[in-house]
Amino acid sequence: MKKLLAVIISVTFSAHVSAQVLPYLKKGVFQPGEELTYKLKYGFISAAEGVLKVLPSDLTFDGKPTYHLTAVGKTSKAFSIFYNIRDRYDSYIDQKTYLPYFFSEDIKEGKYRRNDKIRFYQDKKKIEATRGNFTAKESQTFDLLSAYYFSRTLDLSNIKEGESFKLSYFLKDSLAYLYITYLGKENIKTPLGTFRCLRFSPSLEPGRVFKKDSKLHLWVTDDDNRIPVKAQVDILIGAVTLELTGAKGLKYPLKTTK
Repeated sequence: MKKLLAVIISVTFSAHVSAQVLPYLKKGVFQPGEELTYKLKYGFISAAEGVLKVLPSDLTFDGKPTYHLTAVGKTSKAFSIFYNIRDRYDSYIDQKTYLPYFFSEDIKEGKYRRNDKIRFYQDKKKIEATRGNFTAKESQTFDLLSAYYFSRTLDLSNIKEGESFKLSYFLKDSLAYLYITYLGKENIKTPLGTFRCLRFSPSLEPGRVFKKDSKLHLWVTDDDNRIPVKAQVDILIGAVTLELTGAKGLKYPLKTTK
């Protein structure tokens, strides 16, 4: 369960971002006060819930104002009997470039505990973390949470079906790439209605959770908000689905198809 949630969070926070320096929408797609709620289901059973927020921030890094991003994930009451998860992620990002300055995570999964802090110096390609200092591979390096919000700001007007991208991100004590393929547009039904979406397929590594031919699909609203509304993946036994169940404080109206 822990590995499955980690992959879903990673994919949701990292979708459709290239490791190259990409143009992004200067007008922005989110604002302080935004709150998104997601539900993770195993088959028809509700397994976990996650809440993402954009908060106002008085902190500055290198003299620049920031947004404070938070994400809290926890297992449902039914699943907590078998494995209890209470995770919190915080990221402070630049208000103009959306790149992260500081990231922290407080992980409580069963008896496992981890508290990590990461300081990003994007211009120097330098990362100072709890587990040591690292040199970034790219001029844009993300934590999982900032990657989610940055990806929503990308200008995807020229994206082509079948085109692949990669994202450079730092997690725990290492740098890695996540590869994503764009699959086109599709209407997708969610608890909040039916939305016109961009569809992506991030890469997966087969193992104890995923089958050799498992594929993860992610749907993101094709509107000014660019919100991931659904993710689905087949596992060794059954399938797991992540769905958007609540959205408030959005910068733009959330539009459903007729």
